[in-house]
Amino acid sequence: MTQHREQLAQHSCWVIKIGSALLTADGRGLDHARIQQWVEQMVALHKQGIKIVLVSSGAVAEGMQRLGWSERPHAVHQLQAAAAVGQMGLVQAYESCFKQHEIHTAQVLLTHDDLSDRQRYLNARSTLKELLAMNVVPVVNENDSVVTDEIRFGDNDTLAALVANLVEAGVLVILTDQEGLFSADPRKDASATLIAEASANDEKLLTMAGSGSALGRGGMLTKVKAATLAARSGTHTLIASGREENVLTRLSQAQAIGTLLTAESESLAARKQWLAGHLQMRGVLTLDDGAVKVLRESGRSLLPVGVVDVSGDFKRGEMVRCVDKAGNDIARGLSNYNTDEARRIMGQASDRIEALLGYIDEPELIHRDNLVLV
Repeated sequence: MTQHREQLAQHSCWVIKIGSALLTADGRGLDHARIQQWVEQMVALHKQGIKIVLVSSGAVAEGMQRLGWSERPHAVHQLQAAAAVGQMGLVQAYESCFKQHEIHTAQVLLTHDDLSDRQRYLNARSTLKELLAMNVVPVVNENDSVVTDEIRFGDNDTLAALVANLVEAGVLVILTDQEGLFSADPRKDASATLIAEASANDEKLLTMAGSGSALGRGGMLTKVKAATLAARSGTHTLIASGREENVLTRLSQAQAIGTLLTAESESLAARKQWLAGHLQMRGVLTLDDGAVKVLRESGRSLLPVGVVDVSGDFKRGEMVRCVDKAGNDIARGLSNYNTDEARRIMGQASDRIEALLGYIDEPELIHRDNLVLV
């Protein structure tokens, strides 16, 4: 039992991804008995104070079963139709299981465009954060009904890693039909051993995962790449078998099952590092002396009341510089409002934002988690 495993239960937000191989009962649609078991484990985590975002595959397989199709279609529009039909069953399955424990669920369908466009990214982030604050379990899937091959995530491992970045989760759990990552293909190499723990940024893992077996291409390889992606925001990744009894509760108890791929820094530190290295500044906010002092000494968010001038042309979610009245750099961060909105609310108290704009996204102009001193 390592220090990293012992700390997993201390993280307040987990993203849990369940793959198609586990969810589907040998091509007969969803395995409702297994779903019930995983939900009960997630409920146990929920009671420990861990907020859950669930990324679930299985929509196409469930749609095929409902439509009476025995073979997976090749035409994109047929796959999209199957996903649309199957998504109904997938969400119903989770909703009914969680409802037994008086926990609400929410369906969230995302495309790559949603996470590459900064404004839509922030909208998705705000929605997920609000759902978690209300103790709702978001059930996330790719919006297969509208997505095209050119803009697909490619697999739900990648989607789960991006969602972990989105909500700044401390832990990403990828449940699969394999025990974890092995040093080689155990079916071909008797000396292959399970990798209990490694750094998510260890490039040797890609070679181990890409051995060409069921553990490789499109399988374990995507999971290792997802772990690297998740590590950008300080998220640790666990790859484990969903068929292990009480796998989620045992992982929260630091039991040595599966493979743990660790991030090198905690989520907030990693995010701050990314912000500090961001070069494209879209605008400048000039701060009064009080705001400069608050940012430097208290580490708090930037409120509109402390801004005396706004320049540049930026959208919500884009990077801006914060300077003092002499033009000296103080901080940089992601603005919650665009240029025009920032000008209208600058110098005003946060409780005036809705009156001035007709709506309110956030009470802060820049939240402290999206701001770094320079």
